[in-house]
Amino acid sequence: MTGFLSALIQRFPSPRRSADAPLANDLADGRTRTVGGRPFADRVEVLNADPYLMIADSPLQLISVFDDLHYDRADLDMVSGPMRRRAADKLAPLGFKQISGSVLENRAEDIRVLLPKFKALGASPFDATRYTPRREQDYFILSPTQAACQIIDNYAPDDAARQLSELVVKHPVNLLRIFDFLERKAAHTAFKDAIGQLTYLQRQAVSGTTLKTRRALR
Repeated sequence: MTGFLSALIQRFPSPRRSADAPLANDLADGRTRTVGGRPFADRVEVLNADPYLMIADSPLQLISVFDDLHYDRADLDMVSGPMRRRAADKLAPLGFKQISGSVLENRAEDIRVLLPKFKALGASPFDATRYTPRREQDYFILSPTQAACQIIDNYAPDDAARQLSELVVKHPVNLLRIFDFLERKAAHTAFKDAIGQLTYLQRQAVSGTTLKTRRALR
């Protein structure tokens, strides 16, 4: 971990929920299913070993799939076919089978992983999951940018910045697109101050040895 990242994380206290956001930890109540004494929430962490997948936020049950290293603010934001296939392949050993184009299911444990359907070219990344109902035990597969938006909407601004400081160094995010879609509500206005810091942190990570040779899934 770089000194800059350490300093940035230390600026923020442990995550707390935004006063007007959904209760992120309430979702975790449905994640206690166990196999061999290990809850699913622990077993799914194996995805973090894959450079193209990570648990972007455990309480919110968000799985991020690496998208790209560089973005334009007008880039299309969606989970592409190759990104979906990567996630499905790596979830198969955990007992998941694809039962539709947007749902993977572990029937034995009654857990589904949902891929929100793409809506429109100009849709806000903050709306990615808005029209996809989810049960307490279910997970979302999202692009890094969509996952970042969920974190921004579910944590207080400082805590969202802390969470994203860990996301952007592994799965770069289209921060310009997020900036363009921030709304005029207090939590979004307060978060704007973190965009510059996260942009710098992400730029440093992208030029580093871990990420600079990684390519988008094709």
